[in-house]
Amino acid sequence: MHNGEQISGHAGHGHHHSTSGISEKNLLAAVVLNFTITVAEIIGGIVSNSLALLSDAIHNLGDGLAVLLAYIAHRISKKDSNQRKTFGYKRIEILAAFVNSIVLVAICIFLIWEAVERFQHPAPIKGIIMFSVAAIGLLANLIAVVLLQSDSKKNINIRAAYLHLLGDTLSSIVVIIGGILIWQFEIYWIDPAITILISLYIMKETYLLLKDSFNILMQSSPKELNLDDIKSEVEKLEGVKNIHHVHAWSLNDQQVHFEGHIDLDEDMPVSRTDALKNRIRSLLHNKFHIQHTTLEVEFGCCIDDELINEK
Repeated sequence: MHNGEQISGHAGHGHHHSTSGISEKNLLAAVVLNFTITVAEIIGGIVSNSLALLSDAIHNLGDGLAVLLAYIAHRISKKDSNQRKTFGYKRIEILAAFVNSIVLVAICIFLIWEAVERFQHPAPIKGIIMFSVAAIGLLANLIAVVLLQSDSKKNINIRAAYLHLLGDTLSSIVVIIGGILIWQFEIYWIDPAITILISLYIMKETYLLLKDSFNILMQSSPKELNLDDIKSEVEKLEGVKNIHHVHAWSLNDQQVHFEGHIDLDEDMPVSRTDALKNRIRSLLHNKFHIQHTTLEVEFGCCIDDELINEK
């Protein structure tokens, strides 16, 4: 055990909760819209024999589930902390975003597989039905995208659902174009081609979201946080010999936590170490946007003074 005390810092800053300002009514409206589109496109896809329309229906089903999961995660994330969940339930939103991303990639892989099968075994498609149903789906998707656009900037989980909807809006446009080509010119191979293009686009857009949510779940340091810069700035403060055994991680997409050991350059009374820790907290909050800081002070008792403890 190191000399000195370990104190969690709340001074000079406030927490920013990812749930603030999120419209639950808009989330529920988006869920209803997506499930309605799904039913319409499944029926339309079967009647028209269009794989692209069926794939868009499966995509919409995934979207509906994604938005529903976002709504549920949002509600749960507002629950208070307790003795078992000392951080509360905020990270469930990151878990939901991660699951959404994996599901979307899995759906895309399935659709590509089906499209390759359709290339090998082409079938006649009723382009007018494909066009009409896709047009209805486009309208509903546009409404859902507008409903979630502002909230998508506040929360990674809502952004996951928003990306689902945005991708499906674009896919509906492509399906409409394909429906016209099939209706007017009977170019049936365009149906699986559209399916593959839509799937590849969605996988590309989902990759960054999957990467971000994975890194948060792995408690990685935020990519915009440079620990060497933090070390340099903290060690400029009077009374600090060095900072070591540092850990930095994101609780969710908005709250950054930091902890570290501060080795003093001289033995100090508690009153002086408290003042020093407050200066460090203010520095970390104002310059590096760290919301929660835990510091342990010590004087010449820690042999390992590396920035990162690799053991």
